[in-house]
Parts: sequence; structure tokens; C-alpha cells
Amino acid sequence: MNDNQKGFFDNIEKQTKVSKTDILKIADSVKDANFKDDATVRKLVRQIAQMTGRQVPKEKEDKIVQAIITNNMPLDFQSLTNMFKLK
Repeated sequence: MNDNQKGFFDNIEKQTKVSKTDILKIADSVKDANFKDDATVRKLVRQIAQMTGRQVPKEKEDKIVQAIITNNMPLDFQSLTNMFKLK
């Protein structure tokens, strides 16, 4: 793992309290997932919320799921951060 990758994971771990190992487990578990399937995407959103100790309101979950299913996710980090904020 290069320094950029290590820094990326360190930053995520610091902000979310989710370990690099857990992040990689999630990534591995969804590598062949159907991201057009509502149930699959909801399960992933709930799993990540649980790992981070956050509750995702139904309205926010619906918005995230819809964005993933329609492939309408923001591409820049700040927009992604804003989308996933739970405030």
C-alpha cells in the first residue's frame, strides 16, 4: 500500500471510527453486488450506518439509495461528504 492509500484509509478511519480492515471487508463483500437492486443497496447503507454507529433517517436512506441506483452520485469528495452528513 502506498502512502496516498495509507493516508486515505487513515483519514476515513479517523472520521468514521471504522478500521481499514472493516472497510476492505465491506468492499470485498459488494464487489459483485447489483447496485441497481434496491434491497442490496439498502442493506449496504444500513450495514455501513451500523458500523459507524450512526442512524440514517428513512428520508436520507431513500435519497442515498436512489442516488446509487440511478448512478447519480457526486464525484467530488466534498459533495459526497455533504450527501452523507446526517445532520
